[in-house]
Amino acid sequence: MADVRVGIAGYGLAGAVFHAPLVDAVDGLEVTGIVTSSPEREARARAAHPHAAVVPSLEPLWGEIDLLVVAAPNRAHVPLALAAIERGVAVVVDKPLAVTVADAETLLAAGGALTVFQNRRWDGDFLTVRRLVEDGGLGDVVRLESRFERFRPEVDGDRWRELPDAAEGGGLLLDLGAHLVDQARELFGDPVGVYAEIDTRRPGAPVEDDVFVALHHRGGERSHLWMSSVAPLHGPRFRVSATRAGFACDGLDPQEAQLGAGRRPRDPDYGRAGDGVLVDADGARPLRLERGAYQDFYVRVRDWLTGDGPVPVDPADSLAGLRVLEAARRSASTHVVEEVR
Repeated sequence: MADVRVGIAGYGLAGAVFHAPLVDAVDGLEVTGIVTSSPEREARARAAHPHAAVVPSLEPLWGEIDLLVVAAPNRAHVPLALAAIERGVAVVVDKPLAVTVADAETLLAAGGALTVFQNRRWDGDFLTVRRLVEDGGLGDVVRLESRFERFRPEVDGDRWRELPDAAEGGGLLLDLGAHLVDQARELFGDPVGVYAEIDTRRPGAPVEDDVFVALHHRGGERSHLWMSSVAPLHGPRFRVSATRAGFACDGLDPQEAQLGAGRRPRDPDYGRAGDGVLVDADGARPLRLERGAYQDFYVRVRDWLTGDGPVPVDPADSLAGLRVLEAARRSASTHVVEEVR
């Protein structure tokens, strides 16, 4: 069977560091075209993918690709995905699926073969938490604490995520919240209540850079989610408290840094991180983290497109996550717990 021909729209961080290397790592997928209007990025794309067509717009790729990866800024996710769906081309959209719930609903209503790159479902630390929760060894989960904290005290005005225009979809809630809410929903399902604190702390920052979201799930579990650019002292990446045991781990999954440094999924150390700690009535002991595996998303994409597996990430999940994020914005404005609607 011929390889699935993949076009990548956008060759910034998402396209160059995540999508293109991960597509390359999967047998049966081929980077056929890359869209970028930047001369510098064009040169990098040609050097990294000499057999791909590097073009300034999507038009030359129609008819030449079977799958479009939308790795452009958030405001472009829906129009680019709709253009592909109208032509019968399957689509991977980077998270978030859209800037607003209404736009995401429009996209899903168009039908077509669509999935979302919720890659942090394949973080090694999250895979470990998921296994511990699902096998029941922790007992009933009381609280999940999940943090994605950085210390970036200076605003980078060249990053589109720092732009004040709401249509751009910048700010930490959509950027990191799309990951943390998705992980919490994967573990415990939809929340029934959302409370949030959303602040802009750095001088000159045009969008939120310090966010806390609390979710109350139907089963009684509570998820406390932090995302910040002003956290010089980081808390644990995950801490899970339950009735028989608890688990915690520090640091971020290494895959983003490894991909940025040129490491690839076939490297023996790829996705490997240090130990977490498991604590029960007998004391604390180290627990080896699962190996991270972003490439597994694209393995599932290949199998989905060739009829050998389900959609890797149901876009309805990402729409549900956006509903939670919009409830968080309402809560931050009203200062009360909001329902998801």
